[in-house]
Amino acid sequence: MQQRSNNQLTALLAAFHYAFQGLWYMLRTQRNAQIHCFAALCAIALGLVLDLARWEWLSLILTITLVLAAEGLNTAIEAVVDLATSQIHPLAKIAKDVAAGTVLLCAMASLLVGCLIFVPHLWPLLLGLLDR
Repeated sequence: MQQRSNNQLTALLAAFHYAFQGLWYMLRTQRNAQIHCFAALCAIALGLVLDLARWEWLSLILTITLVLAAEGLNTAIEAVVDLATSQIHPLAKIAKDVAAGTVLLCAMASLLVGCLIFVPHLWPLLLGLLDR
């Protein structure tokens, strides 16, 4: 029984290792993932400065995660399509375009969520600066 538990723990740790390798690959090689991470860090920094409410942090974290998850799926789909064929094929184009479009959709939604979170905090500050 102890051997089985050790094997399960080893397999679980290996699965986490592979998952982190995948994240690292995406962040290291995908320009758009790097841009999304930079935007996420800016949003987090602004959230700290503005002292966001718990629900605003929840929305921000879920939105950031959604965009990065979509970017990860896009990267995986592109890799699988490239593995399956080196030729230009209409179905390969559809797969890649739909995956990229999904990332774009998530990024546009995250921009809207960011506006809904940050504009109410920033608007009074902007008006205060303009009144000076």
